[in-house]
Amino acid sequence: MKSCHKAQSINTLFSNKPICQVLDLANPLWQQALTILRHDIYHLPAYVALEAQRIKAIPEAILITERDKIFFVPYLLRSCDDLFPILQPQINLFDVISPYGYPGILLNEAANNPEFLRFAINELTRQLSKKNVCSAFIRLHPLLNQNVSEYPCNKINGETVSVNLKLSLAEIWSQTRPEHRNKINKCKRAGMTAKIVPFVAYIDDFVDIYEQTMDRVGASPSYYFGRDYFVELSQALKNQLHLCIVELDNEVICSGLFTEACGIVQYHLGGTKSAFLKQAPSKLMFDYVRTWAKECNNEFLHLGGGVGSVKDSLFHFKAGFSKQTHTFSTIRLVVNQKKYHNLVQKRAAELNISFEELLNSEFFPAYRCS
Repeated sequence: MKSCHKAQSINTLFSNKPICQVLDLANPLWQQALTILRHDIYHLPAYVALEAQRIKAIPEAILITERDKIFFVPYLLRSCDDLFPILQPQINLFDVISPYGYPGILLNEAANNPEFLRFAINELTRQLSKKNVCSAFIRLHPLLNQNVSEYPCNKINGETVSVNLKLSLAEIWSQTRPEHRNKINKCKRAGMTAKIVPFVAYIDDFVDIYEQTMDRVGASPSYYFGRDYFVELSQALKNQLHLCIVELDNEVICSGLFTEACGIVQYHLGGTKSAFLKQAPSKLMFDYVRTWAKECNNEFLHLGGGVGSVKDSLFHFKAGFSKQTHTFSTIRLVVNQKKYHNLVQKRAAELNISFEELLNSEFFPAYRCS
């Protein structure tokens, strides 16, 4: 397990008076906060920087402290100027989105109470308003943000699945759906083997399999990351990124990327070669990874949820490995209602639908609905 080292002295972060700071990637407080707070790879400055580069945004984080309480959230600041290119002059508005994955909000134990959380969200909103931000969409972390009812402006999107690695291997196996157990055993009898390998040595196999999978399921363009992204992801996360492959007769037929931080192993991205789909080698992969993750003294193997957070076939597949589920929520802040409504009105006119219909849709921010 990649441990979260506790700082010996944290006085530099604390003050009797509330302090709110906007951090850029170079600010040492970013990394210092992470030495105190249990976090995931989505909070690392290198990961946030990569996401900012990918979507052409500005990487930042907000750190709020009061006495012994800490609130920390990373985000990407996006310009809204490209939404309506025919408008002149430029609208000079921004919005905020979480990096890909489950960044969520980090709180230390003292800060985990509704009163401070409301204060911190209000302060976050105030700081974003200073930056001319009209909305913020923050994905919460299903494991680190569990008391979702206490989070202001939150919306429950669905559920995710994780394997409790504190259980014995026998208990983990017993929680596996019988159909999954049968497939895992069949894969082994067929001669398939799973193992963790150096990512750089197998990157081309992974990219080929991943793109085959995205093509097969008809994924949206946002799920195509490209080889350069995976190279940079490996460079950013270093030994916190792991590649698992499944081989048959020396051919890589299935692969998956997994991240590791503070006792949490996350399934990031992966796929199976189309020719071997019926044999379900991914079931053998996840079975192998949960054993490997447990042996590395991790607490969770988080598999995620369905596409769009719904209980679809992907969610059903993941739920076959564990009975443990978590609520996945998002925070949807309208920072400046007048400017937000103005953008929604413009987008509704483009889509030839009513303002009310678009405003009340599930999509957030509504003005980015396509």
